[in-house]
Amino acid sequence: MAEPVKLIGCFGSPFVHRVEVALRLKGVPYELIEEDLNNKSDLLLKHNPFHQKVPVLLHGDRPAVCESLIIIEYIDEAFSGPSLLPSDPYERAMARFWAAFMYKCKDSMWIALWTDGEVQAASAREMKASLTLIERQLPEGKKFFGGDTIGFLDIAVGGIAHWMGVFKEIAGVHLLIEEEHPALCRWAREYILDETVGQCLPDRDRVVAALTRRKELYVSIAKAMAAQK
Repeated sequence: MAEPVKLIGCFGSPFVHRVEVALRLKGVPYELIEEDLNNKSDLLLKHNPFHQKVPVLLHGDRPAVCESLIIIEYIDEAFSGPSLLPSDPYERAMARFWAAFMYKCKDSMWIALWTDGEVQAASAREMKASLTLIERQLPEGKKFFGGDTIGFLDIAVGGIAHWMGVFKEIAGVHLLIEEEHPALCRWAREYILDETVGQCLPDRDRVVAALTRRKELYVSIAKAMAAQK
């Protein structure tokens, strides 16, 4: 009998979504345990005592695996099914590089979304330039970064496909625009329409409602981040 797989997550998290997509692409049954991050459970604190964040993957009796990109690599190696990372060593390294690059863009994106004035404008320019670099990694004539099917880099970048539009609606800031990034916008539509992705994509209206309630918190965090730049 296969060892049980449990995923500690929360509603509306693009990082939890990453892990769900990876599990479903590999055909791994799992139990999703939804966490209230305003009232963190003993389960979360036990298995991720340092960061106290989701996602957290529990596989059998092993110690927990934390951090979404690390979890995805673990899933790819621990379970049979289609490979998420490329088989070629160079392409595999590049997928990891651009996934890490996208993660490092989060500060400029956050400041661009939730501040104003020249600080906001400068961060928006920086984020759009980063999106241009990401867009250039799309293989010509292919639907996804992984080629004809969704792969590791698609999952890593997948948050912008669904959540960028949510943030645009809440913050009124347009970072991903068809005229500026047509290929990336096409990719985003293909990603959202994928059957496996759709199975674990949170309802957009619910995400908008949930994140709107946290807007003041996001603004205060972004202002603090901008002050440190």
